[in-house]
Amino acid sequence: MSNHWLLNMGFAAALLFIGIFCLLTMKNLIKLLIGIEIMAKGITLALITSGVERHNVMVTQSLVITFIVIEVSLLATALALIINIYRHTKSLSISKLTNLKG
Repeated sequence: MSNHWLLNMGFAAALLFIGIFCLLTMKNLIKLLIGIEIMAKGITLALITSGVERHNVMVTQSLVITFIVIEVSLLATALALIINIYRHTKSLSISKLTNLKG
């Protein structure tokens, strides 16, 4: 394993931990979504780094492209839900979600 691989995996781990920190500490829905996106970027970097290290770039590219497509559809759905939550509660705080029923 090269130093380049260790550096990239270190950055991927840092992005993953920053995203987890955002998920655990933030109360705003938009900030939570940003934390999820940061985690997804760390996972993407780890996948690409692993594929390059194993000299299997074609499979890695197809896997990453599929992951990005799924990530974008998740983002669009989450943003639609956040917009509807904001219309009902006039707030983006998680604490206001306890008032929602059926």
